[in-house]
Amino acid sequence: MPTIRSSADLRNSYNEISSFCHQYWEPVFITKNGKGDLAVLSIEAYEQLLGRFELYGLLQEGMGDIHAGKTRPFAEAMTDIRARRKR
Repeated sequence: MPTIRSSADLRNSYNEISSFCHQYWEPVFITKNGKGDLAVLSIEAYEQLLGRFELYGLLQEGMGDIHAGKTRPFAEAMTDIRARRKR
């Protein structure tokens, strides 16, 4: 279940919210006038989330290459990699 706090709680209980985000690595949703306004999370959780997005993007790009026929046999790719390392 998501953790939801008011903007007043963020102002008055910042250290508590910060500790929660660092301990549980999940966002705290901040409301303003009873409506969702912000999602707060630790820098570490944010960087991990960005890393996942980057990975998903690379996987999507790879899947696109497969569908477009832009692939080659693994053995051929490894031969090229080994040849580049010897230079």
